[in-house]
Amino acid sequence: MPDHNNTASAFTALGTARTEKVPLPEATFDGVINMPVMHQAVKAFMANQRQGNASTKIRKYVVGGNQKPWKQKGTGRARQGSTRAPHFVGGGTVFGPTPRAYDEYVPRQVRALAKKSAFNARASEDAIFVIDAFSYDAPKTSALVGLMDRLGVSDKKVLVLTDGVKPNVFLSGRNIPNLHVMPYSDSSTYHILWSDVVLVEAGAIGATLAPIAEEAPAPRAKAVKAKPAADTAAKKTAKKAAKKSAAKETKAAAKKSPAKKAAKKSSRKEK
Repeated sequence: MPDHNNTASAFTALGTARTEKVPLPEATFDGVINMPVMHQAVKAFMANQRQGNASTKIRKYVVGGNQKPWKQKGTGRARQGSTRAPHFVGGGTVFGPTPRAYDEYVPRQVRALAKKSAFNARASEDAIFVIDAFSYDAPKTSALVGLMDRLGVSDKKVLVLTDGVKPNVFLSGRNIPNLHVMPYSDSSTYHILWSDVVLVEAGAIGATLAPIAEEAPAPRAKAVKAKPAADTAAKKTAKKAAKKSAAKETKAAAKKSPAKKAAKKSSRKEK
């Protein structure tokens, strides 16, 4: 069993590291990791997401074929009673899928144990960070992106657990592919194990952190945009035109030269 870790590093919403370590609640973070229970909870969660809409028709539900295709005897072929039989093209399906429910029920205490085990698994990996408060006045995706950059988790799957429903935080992270925002009470075993790093708001685990003075991080440098292909094509055509005009000028100058004129006259006299 991994080492039991009952504390987590604390940061501000801007990503500034705080000096103190936050104690995690012992009721949840007690070091218990039950693998079979986590497997059962995740399997049930994924099964409950299935709609079960696949549907096929057996021969009695396929339209047509209620007439005998040919007479019973005398044709030399095998006797047939309907063209909707499974071995005919367009016939019914044998043992095909029909709409069904894939729901699996997991007892409440088993779900709680699985969720506790998932939290302990992330805590043993030092993958739980406590954020003092997500106090967003308006949705701002760059705020969460900057937080992930300063924590060094931009390339990982991040689960943000807020203290209650916070629409501004949810809208800020909705457009980030590898980040998921939800209230702490709504998190499940699947979501915790899906993530590589869990960011928990301090109020969600009953911790209170005094605000500290900090400066906002510098804005990220924008990537230099490549010049459009149209400009490069225009430059190429201009260069070609300049070369052609220069070649014409050199030809005209050569024609006007006195040496060439004298050569032409001498050739005429010889004739």
